[in-house]
Amino acid sequence: MARNIHSFPENAPLLRAVFFLFLLFPLRPISASQNDYHRALHMSILFFEGQRSGRLPPDQRVKWRRDSALHDGATSGVDLTGGYYDAGDNVKFGFPMAFTTTMLSWSIIDFGKNMGPELKYAIKAVKWGTDYLLKATAKPGVVYVQVGDAFSDHNCWERPEDMDTLRTAYKIDVSHPGSDVAGETAAALAAASIVFRSRDPRYSRLLLSRAIEVFEFADRHRGAYSSSLHHVVCPFYCDVNGYQRGCTRPQEDANTESTYCETRSYCTLEIQSMSLVGITNMQGSTFSFPSHCCMHVLKACNDDGSSHAEVLMGKADYFESFKQNADGFICSILPGISHPQVQYSPGGLIFKAGGSNMQHVTSLSFLLLAYSNYVSHANKVVPCGSRSASPNLLRQLAKHQVDYILGDNPVGMSYMVGYGARYPQRIHHRGSSLPSVQAHPAHIGCKAGSQYFLSPNPNPNVHVGAVVGGPNVTDAFPDSRPYFQESEPTTYINAPLVGLLAYFSAHY
Repeated sequence: MARNIHSFPENAPLLRAVFFLFLLFPLRPISASQNDYHRALHMSILFFEGQRSGRLPPDQRVKWRRDSALHDGATSGVDLTGGYYDAGDNVKFGFPMAFTTTMLSWSIIDFGKNMGPELKYAIKAVKWGTDYLLKATAKPGVVYVQVGDAFSDHNCWERPEDMDTLRTAYKIDVSHPGSDVAGETAAALAAASIVFRSRDPRYSRLLLSRAIEVFEFADRHRGAYSSSLHHVVCPFYCDVNGYQRGCTRPQEDANTESTYCETRSYCTLEIQSMSLVGITNMQGSTFSFPSHCCMHVLKACNDDGSSHAEVLMGKADYFESFKQNADGFICSILPGISHPQVQYSPGGLIFKAGGSNMQHVTSLSFLLLAYSNYVSHANKVVPCGSRSASPNLLRQLAKHQVDYILGDNPVGMSYMVGYGARYPQRIHHRGSSLPSVQAHPAHIGCKAGSQYFLSPNPNPNVHVGAVVGGPNVTDAFPDSRPYFQESEPTTYINAPLVGLLAYFSAHY
């Protein structure tokens, strides 16, 4: 049976920090569309209820799901129940869960006023993630970053309610650092604290204090979790850009900051800590941003990750030295100018080689919308050689990507399950493809589920709102479970889409 190997948005640090620009520069309306963005928003949030792990609440709306993984963490003497399964399998990966929680939080902070009755469900989706992240960070100097052995899990096809695979809990600590995943977790807790600041001040303060603790741990004990836990997290969620890239300050320029400038690590951490700084100073007028050292390293190390970060830096006047690289990154993803790593399908969909392409589509669209806002309020355009990109062009490109997902594409296929007349029927998702506990109360074992995996029949449980990996570069889509790169949904595909749909639902 094919094993699904995940990748993760390498522009996550950018998406984390871009949120603060939204607070400063509200987005503007765009032209009308025929898509029902509010309905799609409802579905995109509902999807997260189908991904829940743990004991489900009385108001659970996805009825084909039941309680699952109720003993997670027990073998390690901790309570790690709850949280989300990130994709179509039954492992709980902390890295994508933190990213997902962050993006949901930012969507609420910026676009909650546009969500109408969906707002309360979006808030619950955030809290389902933060409640788990608080458990995972309850012990000082320790962050639990994964529950479940991915290799044994991917060797089975069974409902989360029936799991009998290993539920090992994996952690980072002082001896086994993971600054990347710890920083991501800190950012998620910090962003969520804004969501609950006025709604639940006590919970908000808990989130913020924990975020600071986790960030300080990440900063004090440097290292990549894909090194510390390589046999566990690779090839599923490795640090794709590399935590240490040889990004050294020239020897003759070494000074007391050199400890922080030997790698890109401090930059990454400082970008992540922008959430903490913004929250701490939100009631005043002061915002702190990454140090000159961080900018120096980013400028010297012009790989994908640093380019993304430079876009962030380009958003403030006092980071004007980064604006050229920020603009360059935006230009690199525009049609007709794009970098060789970024292609467009004949139907106009952003495409990057690798699995789960829609993660790039939704996260880059979120970025385009954000940067269009900055450029608009700065009364500028993005220079791209002999051409230039207006704010409206960036917004329209983001809107086209969302419309493509919802069915405006050459094959007339909505890639959001349940939306439109035609959508994927055979998604690579265990719970959706197997009969529900209500329909089939008897246990379905590890290999007994293979008949459902290989079946040509549609999934019996419609996972409403799930956005799959999407078509290939020729706009073709197989709608077949074994083609996991195209047919598997993930929380980190949906998370940026929630914010996009909320915005478009108010301005179409």
